[in-house]
Amino acid sequence: MLTSRHLGEYWSFGFPTLQHSNAPKLQFHYLHPMKKHLVITADGSSSIYIPEMDEHYHSSNGAVQEALHVFLENGIKLVEAEELNIFELGFGTGLNALISLIHSSSTEEINYHSIEAYPVDNELIKDVNYCNLLGSNHQSSFDLMHSCEWEKDCDISDTFSLKKIHSKIEDYELQENFYDLVFYDAFGPRAQSELWETDILEKMYRGLKTGGKLVTYCAQGQFKRNLKALGFSVKAMPGPPGKREMTVGEK
Repeated sequence: MLTSRHLGEYWSFGFPTLQHSNAPKLQFHYLHPMKKHLVITADGSSSIYIPEMDEHYHSSNGAVQEALHVFLENGIKLVEAEELNIFELGFGTGLNALISLIHSSSTEEINYHSIEAYPVDNELIKDVNYCNLLGSNHQSSFDLMHSCEWEKDCDISDTFSLKKIHSKIEDYELQENFYDLVFYDAFGPRAQSELWETDILEKMYRGLKTGGKLVTYCAQGQFKRNLKALGFSVKAMPGPPGKREMTVGEK
């Protein structure tokens, strides 16, 4: 397991290189507030586990590695723009927002909108260890992400603005033709199949600019067929360690 002492040996573009694979998922069509436990994944980074669903918020073999590979290397870094508008499905622990903020400090400005139906209790969030791994200088920004008000644009730094939306995606409409990227980070199709069907994915398509991209860890065949049916150009990309493929859909 990597510790902060080892990160200098694995640092690339300001981030550590960690390892992971995917945990098994069970079928639950509707997610309600359930008991959540903080766990440590195999790369040493924190995640949350829901026993009733046997479901993790991130890869059980590496929360940070998964986020860096899927949403940074195959998301933000593939879009050329001085200012990025990002929509995230599933704010969760705030990990994807954190890596986006860190990246924004050295490159483009980022406006980050994230929807979450069931926010994680701050008693769990205060014990996650992402800033121990990614840089303790980011702790105050990470804390502000979780303490700032919902439904308001909050300036977390000079280059990163966050708006948290407390809603189910079924009840929310994205601003049309506005986003450069969609981080599609819902629980997988076996846990929440309704979030991977065309009626929800169409919301993402409408919200993206022409040329905008949807990125996700999921590589399920039916999901990719749903994207194609909506007009996305779909590309299978190499997945993070432990997973063969991930998906990028371009409008």
